[in-house]
Amino acid sequence: MMLELAVLGLLKERAMHGYELRKQLSQKLGLFWTVSFGSLYPTLRRLEKRGAVEKIFPEDSTTRRKQVYRITDTGEREFLELLSEGASSTFEEDKFSLRVAFFRYLKPEMRIRLLERRKAYLQDKLEEGHLALVRAKRGRADGYTLSLMRHGMDTTQADIAWLDELINAESAQLAEADPAKPEPAPPPEPRVEDSPETLKTT
Repeated sequence: MMLELAVLGLLKERAMHGYELRKQLSQKLGLFWTVSFGSLYPTLRRLEKRGAVEKIFPEDSTTRRKQVYRITDTGEREFLELLSEGASSTFEEDKFSLRVAFFRYLKPEMRIRLLERRKAYLQDKLEEGHLALVRAKRGRADGYTLSLMRHGMDTTQADIAWLDELINAESAQLAEADPAKPEPAPPPEPRVEDSPETLKTT
């Protein structure tokens, strides 16, 4: 489903043939996964069968190799559904990164909803990490294990701070568009974790 979202998102920008589409997927979304022709063309066939994309042949084309894919009205609707479905369900980490790549196609309210849901997920993950760190310390885990766990927590905390920035920016734009709406609430204070001294191994 996520490759379908990526394909529809890129075709929403402009029509392109399969080779160019794979190139754009690698250039723009290569950080998320590597796309092969073996996965791309079956995805295009599924989308075409559902009427989400269609083939067109440029006027100067004389072979089927020049066929170009473009998104249809059905594909436009399906793209928005795939892009916003995370607002009502828990979604995997890689899906969130892909959705952010196409956030510009969502309304501010939907973007805020997705960002807040992601933030709640990371806050739960941070709390779980804190408890796991306490248990590891009590079990006398080695310094490398503790350092790795703290690194994961620091990364999660940084992601939460980044989400706060995005949420506040979106909320500020909404407030400017509608002055009657209240100002966005300030982000919560960072959680106090175990100090480095208490986490040292003996």
